[in-house]
Formats: sequence, structure tokens, C-alpha cells
Amino acid sequence: MSLQSVREFLGLHAPDIEVLESAEPTATVAAAAAAHGVLPGQIAKTLSLWLRDHAVLVVLGGDARLDNRKFKEHFGAKAKMLDAQEVVHWTGHPVGGVCPFGLAHPLPVFADVSLRRFDLVLPAAGSIHSALRIEPERLARITEARWVDVAQLPA
Repeated sequence: MSLQSVREFLGLHAPDIEVLESAEPTATVAAAAAAHGVLPGQIAKTLSLWLRDHAVLVVLGGDARLDNRKFKEHFGAKAKMLDAQEVVHWTGHPVGGVCPFGLAHPLPVFADVSLRRFDLVLPAAGSIHSALRIEPERLARITEARWVDVAQLPA
């Protein structure tokens, strides 16, 4: 169902974007980068977090880590990951296939500036075997994401 909800979302907001399906699971950054022939940083990983009493999504470069200090400074609260059942409930997507498209419930989406290092990024597309290629600015536009700086890049 979640791959279908992503396709429906894209049909409305970005009908020119093709969902890429892989025979191998691409649930990790390393697996997704290898399967699609891109740098790990180009994999747009989507984190499902609790912000006080509501769920939010933060999309960041695959080589970046959430910086708890920056997150707390920006949002005024600590980040806490949703558990696997909560992820499926709120997003409609399984862990490893979470993306900001075709969500089960409307959620605030935040795009980290770490995505802007690349012309194209590859978020998952609702399953552990799917992804899509999209420009970071377009990802933010079609998901109504707000840009934030809450990640830490590798040294």
C-alpha cells in the first residue's frame, strides 16, 4: 500500500518522476547508494521523530547524522525516534522505506540543508525496494518542507 500511496502522491505533484524499483533491498544508506550508483550523501534518509507530542519527518543526507544540539536549539526540544510501529502508523511506510511522500497522516516535513550539496538526491519511495531521483529544492517544494540545519556532516 505505501508504494502505491507514493505513486498516487507523485501522480498529483510530480507525474514526471519515476519510481525506481530494485530487486535487492535498499533499506540502508549503503545498500541504496550501491544499488543506485550514487554517493551515500545523495541518499535522502527520512527520520521519523517525536517533537514534543507530535510526529515530524526530517529528511537529511545519507552520510549526515542528526545533531541533537542543533535540533534542540532549532526546535526547543529533544528529538526522540518513533518506534517501528509508530513509524508505520504515522507514515504508512515501513522502516527502511520511509519517505515524505504519500503519508498516512499529514506530518510536518523538514529538509536539512545537507541535501543541498547535491543536484539530485534519492529518497525511498514507500518500500525497502524503491526510491526516486529528485532535486532537493523540488523535494522540499512538493512536500511543503521547511529548510533546517540540524545535521552533522562527516569530518
